[in-house]
Amino acid sequence: MIRTFIREHPLIFIFALIKLALHLVANAMGGYDYFRDEFYYIACSERLDWGYVDHPPLSIFILWLNRLLLGDSLFALRLLPALAGAGTVVLTGLLVNELGGGRRAQVLALLAVVIAPVFLILSDFYSMNAFEPLFWTGAAYLLVRIINTGDHRLWLWFGTLAGLGLQNKHSMAFFGIAIVVGLLLTSEHKQLANKWIWLGGIIAGVLFLPNIIWQMMHGWPTLEFAKNAQQGKNLPMSPLEFFGAQLLFHHPVAFPLWIGGLGAFFFHPRLKSYRVFGYAFAFLFILFVIQRGKPYYLSPFFPLLVAAGAITLDEFFVRKQWVWAFRGYASVLAIGGLITMPLVLPLLPVETYIRYAAPFGIAKVKTERHADTELPQTFADRFGWREMAQAVAKVLNTLPSEERAKTVIYGQNYGEAGAVEFFGSAYNLPAVFSGHNSYWWWGPPADSMTTVIIIGGRRADHERVFASVEHVATHSHPLAMRYESDLPIFLCREPKMPISEIWSMTRHYN
Repeated sequence: MIRTFIREHPLIFIFALIKLALHLVANAMGGYDYFRDEFYYIACSERLDWGYVDHPPLSIFILWLNRLLLGDSLFALRLLPALAGAGTVVLTGLLVNELGGGRRAQVLALLAVVIAPVFLILSDFYSMNAFEPLFWTGAAYLLVRIINTGDHRLWLWFGTLAGLGLQNKHSMAFFGIAIVVGLLLTSEHKQLANKWIWLGGIIAGVLFLPNIIWQMMHGWPTLEFAKNAQQGKNLPMSPLEFFGAQLLFHHPVAFPLWIGGLGAFFFHPRLKSYRVFGYAFAFLFILFVIQRGKPYYLSPFFPLLVAAGAITLDEFFVRKQWVWAFRGYASVLAIGGLITMPLVLPLLPVETYIRYAAPFGIAKVKTERHADTELPQTFADRFGWREMAQAVAKVLNTLPSEERAKTVIYGQNYGEAGAVEFFGSAYNLPAVFSGHNSYWWWGPPADSMTTVIIIGGRRADHERVFASVEHVATHSHPLAMRYESDLPIFLCREPKMPISEIWSMTRHYN
């Protein structure tokens, strides 16, 4: 099967291989450690469930299986995101074919996806976001097939993919709603009268049902999480700022492709048959701006746009007999990608990176409210975690053995808790707790635990619930995010109330 695919689609295979190789090489370079969210995902995989406060369970189950088979090395952890990125490249190439494009259009679309900074970032470490473009692009491909062939039974596969996508990330629901909006606004509204689309919807609902039941049983924590993130974490953007972020996230030199693809869905004589996607994109753009969504929330839609845009641009070059223009633009895409690639992939030593990135101002590109650092967050959040675990271990080792047996560790967020839990096995650290997101559900510690090593926070807050609070150490790392450096470590004893009562005050979803 693979040999047949390679023989029939050699270009697609070559570009997918390039995409995979880029990530394997980047993660083999060394010098950059585990990313903050990876610790949390690993912690979740130690506690399999049908849901978590901030994500559904599919990516966690996949990680559990991956760890079981391959272990916890950086290579093992990041192999699947790299493969998912290569899979997105494959689906982009197939979309070009299905939309009626040729080899030159394939080259342009595949180049655009390979060099897009946002896809390089998302495929570089483990998270549910690495898999999301696969589900959106795969569903889009199936809808194009349905429109082209009239085979409505494909809605069953669309529903299966949508259901699995919902179990990967809840934003798959936004994609589904946007597609329905697009169907209603075009001649494809006839699809809604077909039984197969409803059967596909039932399949999606059945696949998603376990997570819905989990949400109901736990008081709908994801809704609270989303509301808190929208109000206090995500950086609000005007429509113009949100649009500008799309230029950066998908590479400025690729702008003609995706904006041309959007226009093609409305005006191209043949591609306007797929106008459903144009309306869907417009709906999502407006929705995410209103909801203060992060700019990359739109990114899974872009393989579809660049596929249509590549076809349109290629046809324009052919009509003008500008073969040189195709070669020139393909070269611009490739060169532009090579220039920006070291900005988003960990290919350079840190000091070299800082010098290289300085003229671009890349560290100032933000989607969350946090203090600036010399490194962008996707790099800065890979430093300081081992040292944090070591600092906690030093504090623990100062305690007499009888007190250690009654000691637990508390981190202010899932990054701190997850990192100390992950690296703590080397130091025989006790159980780690946090009130952040799903960690809150995994507590509280037993009331018999009377000593707590707390990472971060304010002394005055700790003194409200502990009779004895000592600032015993400080954790710092020059490359870490500002809020993860110069952190005080407190040794807290003699709780003023049972730990189980204190626990209700620690919960924070964001």
